[in-house]
Amino acid sequence: MQPLHRDSLDFPQHEATRALVGRRLADVEGVLILETLRFCLGNRTRAAKMLGVSIRTMRNRLKEFASDGLSIPPTEQRQSS
Repeated sequence: MQPLHRDSLDFPQHEATRALVGRRLADVEGVLILETLRFCLGNRTRAAKMLGVSIRTMRNRLKEFASDGLSIPPTEQRQSS
């Protein structure tokens, strides 16, 4: 993981950023992981790489989310030609 630099903390004040203020870090993490997984069409390895976490961490978080009753996006299968 790369260290944070002062410049990386100067986020623009967008509505999306403001919407995170006051939310629990665990909730924000969950939304970010699940939305990234949806963006990656359920590809856990790709989502983990995008987020800068190991595939093991991704699997552990998804297991926790599933045990909490959250819906985990399925892996989309490629159609055979």
